[in-house]
Amino acid sequence: MEAPEPRWKPFLGASLVLAGAVFFSAKAIFVKLVYRYEIDSITALALRMLFAIPFFAWIAYRSGNSKPSAALTKKDVALIFALAFLGYYLASLFDFMGLEYISAGLERLTLFVYPTIVLVISSLLYKRKIKAVEVFAILLTYSGIAIAFIGDIQTEGPEASKGVLLVFASAVAYSLYLVGSESLIPKLGSVRFTSYLMLLSGMIVVIHFFIVKNPAALIQPAPVYLYGLALGVLTTVIPAYFTTEGIRMIGSGRAAIVGSVGPMSTILLAWIFLGEPITSSGMAGTVLVLAGVLSIGKKKSETTKKESASAANGTAAANGAASNRKNQDEEDSENTDNAEITIN
Repeated sequence: MEAPEPRWKPFLGASLVLAGAVFFSAKAIFVKLVYRYEIDSITALALRMLFAIPFFAWIAYRSGNSKPSAALTKKDVALIFALAFLGYYLASLFDFMGLEYISAGLERLTLFVYPTIVLVISSLLYKRKIKAVEVFAILLTYSGIAIAFIGDIQTEGPEASKGVLLVFASAVAYSLYLVGSESLIPKLGSVRFTSYLMLLSGMIVVIHFFIVKNPAALIQPAPVYLYGLALGVLTTVIPAYFTTEGIRMIGSGRAAIVGSVGPMSTILLAWIFLGEPITSSGMAGTVLVLAGVLSIGKKKSETTKKESASAANGTAAANGAASNRKNQDEEDSENTDNAEITIN
């Protein structure tokens, strides 16, 4: 008989996920603050990674010594490099470039549509028909982006369209990473997987920087280094592991709901620290995007539970080891969901 779950565990788990979401949402704020010093996107991204790499290296080393991982094939290693390039380097670069043209609030909203992109990519890859309720959720989500964009173009100017396209490209790159990562996370575990990919992508960013920029570009005023430290640690390392641990405590379904505060917190932080106005169009767009994305997440959760139950029943009919397999399936599924929620 299993011991009852401590009463503090759900509260602590939700608190960690909430803190992770707020810290993640502060990324755009610090990027905007760095841009006030006339620093370009690749230099800002390099500063973020230079501060984050030592922490991810230490965590990767510690997690590598904790327990052996499944043997990786050459195909797995190649996929890890591809995902590091696509999911962290390219997605981050497009995101930072987009922030040069649009508000922090619209950037977070545009990134937040990635579940709709994952849905479309998965349906194409696995020949699964998108249901009417999912089509409605997608339309709802992009209607919200359109409404928020109308408000943003009035304050940011015509180049806001370029910013939205760049950030949307970031969301597409991240979505492709999510789809491609499903086979690797169960082998490595979410913490080790995240650490390895962040290390690789960080090195790619640094190499990119030294190819296209003069190293003297890293010589900046003290506030820039403080913002870079905040980008690397406060909005990257800490929230990644806060959220992962929170998901372990309360499950990915509840964590997704708690994590949905991200866009709202970005809008509030941008108003406080950047002076970005809170507009009626921005708030209306946020509500529609959250409604669309959360409905897709709920539908996915229900589908996953049905498939897991069906698989468990079939295995139980074949032999008496169904419970072990079911537990492993749930662990693998939760590991996959970890990546979806934490890295954005």
